[in-house]
Amino acid sequence: MPTSAPIAIIPQPRNIQPGDGVFVLTPETRLEFGDGAEGERVSRYFIDLVQQTYGVGLGAGGNAPGKNVIRFDLTAGESAAGVEGYSLVSSPRRIVVSAADSRGLFYGAVTLWQLLSRYEEGFVVPVVTIEDWPKFGWRGLMLDSARHYQPPQFIRKFIDVMALHKLNVLHWHLTDDQAWRLEIKKYPRLTEIGAWRVPAGQAPAADIDPAAGKPRLYGGFYSQENVRDIVAYAMSRGITVVPEIDMPGHASAAIAAYPELGVLEKPSAQVPADWGIYPNLFNAEESTFRFLEDVLDEVVSLFPSQYIHVGGDEAVKDQWKASKRIQTRIRELGVKDEHELQSYFVRRLETFLASKQRRLIGWDEILEGGLAPNATVMSWRGLKGAVAAASAGHDTVLSPWPTLYFDNRPYDVASPPGRGRIVSVEEVYAFDPAPAAIEEAQRKHILGVQANVWVEHIRTPDRVEFMTFPKAAALAEVAWSPAKDWAGFSARLPAQLERYKALNVRYAEAPPARALDPRRRNSHELALCSDKIPLSLEDDAPIAGERAVFLVDVMQPCWLFKEADLSGIDSLVASVGQVPFNYQIGDDVKQIVLRKPATASGELEVRVDGCAGERIAVLPLAPAVDNFAVSELPSVPFEPREGKHDLCFMFTQKQLDPIWVIDSIELRSGASARPE
Repeated sequence: MPTSAPIAIIPQPRNIQPGDGVFVLTPETRLEFGDGAEGERVSRYFIDLVQQTYGVGLGAGGNAPGKNVIRFDLTAGESAAGVEGYSLVSSPRRIVVSAADSRGLFYGAVTLWQLLSRYEEGFVVPVVTIEDWPKFGWRGLMLDSARHYQPPQFIRKFIDVMALHKLNVLHWHLTDDQAWRLEIKKYPRLTEIGAWRVPAGQAPAADIDPAAGKPRLYGGFYSQENVRDIVAYAMSRGITVVPEIDMPGHASAAIAAYPELGVLEKPSAQVPADWGIYPNLFNAEESTFRFLEDVLDEVVSLFPSQYIHVGGDEAVKDQWKASKRIQTRIRELGVKDEHELQSYFVRRLETFLASKQRRLIGWDEILEGGLAPNATVMSWRGLKGAVAAASAGHDTVLSPWPTLYFDNRPYDVASPPGRGRIVSVEEVYAFDPAPAAIEEAQRKHILGVQANVWVEHIRTPDRVEFMTFPKAAALAEVAWSPAKDWAGFSARLPAQLERYKALNVRYAEAPPARALDPRRRNSHELALCSDKIPLSLEDDAPIAGERAVFLVDVMQPCWLFKEADLSGIDSLVASVGQVPFNYQIGDDVKQIVLRKPATASGELEVRVDGCAGERIAVLPLAPAVDNFAVSELPSVPFEPREGKHDLCFMFTQKQLDPIWVIDSIELRSGASARPE
């Protein structure tokens, strides 16, 4: 029998005192709970969790004292541990978890589960005394379900895993340009039309729905029944769901469903599929405010959260500036300009939400033109928004790009699609939730921290998990624990990864390092010609099955095979793909230079000793044009040369769409000896 057991809890408890000995789980172990439904509910949760992850059955019921007992107690009155706090005391005979509120009791159960470790054929819990409570009240993850729909059963799983990190806010991004996902009874076209789109790319355009004779629509939405179920499920896990209904920008899907909400006389009737920032804004008519208030009326009936998120970000005001009617409204409302119009917009929404006893929260752009009196600011553009909000006496949540944007890749190679920047677990852990830029006296306005899982490039639920975990473990410790210790966290992380396996959670784990093949590189192993942050993009074909992933700077698609040893090399083979240019980037599109092709289909040009060097090979793209997935172009010979040289690969083409991309380059020798 062991005399001790490992302690590897994430997030690290505030006070932890190890003792001598262990508590052994046996078939006779019983769970007790104090009076009231919450103790029983948490006990049942713990029983189910242990059964699910370790296959161990535990019994519950009865309050008679005895040996080998685990007891959950919801104590009356104030606890020394405070809100969401708990105490856990284990001895060889008995474990007692107690808390003053149900959330604290739940977190005590989570900690107890993490204390379990396998011993021979059974499980033990170390003798330990823990007093624990969180650093911040807002410990959040944002899940973008607008760009790609995730089914309700995945949302429930995501909530489960959040809860096991003691995260307590799910900010649910439900509307955007590319979809409206929330059923609104009064306005059914929001989901009938707004929840569906044809994805960008040639493959989806060619995927014809035989019933409609048109390209197959992609999407989905959450019924109000789905939402009530998810909200209640989250509440049982100590998690508040904060909905986001984005306005006045990111409104294309809503305007496609109800054109009268837009600024343009004839807006597009199709939900768009481009990423980036669309100029489509809600107009400022009284009828539009009534529409938004009707929507929010149903939102507050579905979500009991104190906070309702109204977006407010990236509201490009070109349409407002160009519209005679909007300019008239600006004068009618007595505001100075388009920025003050957005401020008026937010103030109207705040007043309405206040009438429902709710509080408005928005991205830091809601500061522009003057902040509504009781608004809370979620700061994503660095920490400037948080500093400005706190200085003005407003509450704030820290959620800065790029560190807390989980669509940034966790490591360099062999990872799913995402933004090309690398943000590691260690970088997330190093984030300072009480920055010096916010003065000590104003830090009371920091509600907490949140990381965001934007999914433009994260198409599937398993990839959401991959990009979220274990970064979320680092976030959880930043948000919960009073002090940070990277070495200690790193030592505890392997146990957390084993828990992910028990829960069937996909997580990011870098593959073993390997030497580069001197003759072959994929796009992630090639260097890019620019110093801009690239994208790791998924192919749009095949519709079903695995797709290739390419690293590319969409503004300058150009790759370098650095220090290629060309000794004995006299030919090369290129595998290429084509991905849609589906980016709303405004005037920046004018910076993209198209290289004139020699043929209608274009070519891949290969130059030596840099991109201005001698052109040594041209590979026609014609064989790949009609293949939407990866194509291997016929090999081309070139004049041999000795030594190491940088090879540059660039495409020629007539138009931006599609973007031709490198999948891989292979250098070969003996070209004349191989028939093509």
